[in-house]
Amino acid sequence: MSDLQVVATIPASPEAADQVRAALQTLAEATRAEEGCLAYDLFESGSTPGTFVTVERWTDSAALDAHMATPHVAAAFAAAAGALTGEVAVHPLQPVT
Repeated sequence: MSDLQVVATIPASPEAADQVRAALQTLAEATRAEEGCLAYDLFESGSTPGTFVTVERWTDSAALDAHMATPHVAAAFAAAAGALTGEVAVHPLQPVT
């Protein structure tokens, strides 16, 4: 079985971008220490500042599910409450053959 690759987008309002960036940096650091996390990279869009993107690799969907239930994910969502301009979109990726 191959790893699970995931992309997530987090759209912050311009005035709250610093707040969301800080919360996501804390989240990324904690996430990288999780069992089942193979890679977790955080980016900000160069064309749409305040839009954050995570590029993730997990051992499997169970590891991703466990990640979503961690206290540091809950803390990041709490820190971003009211600061987002849309929904957080999590995209588990399927290879195109």
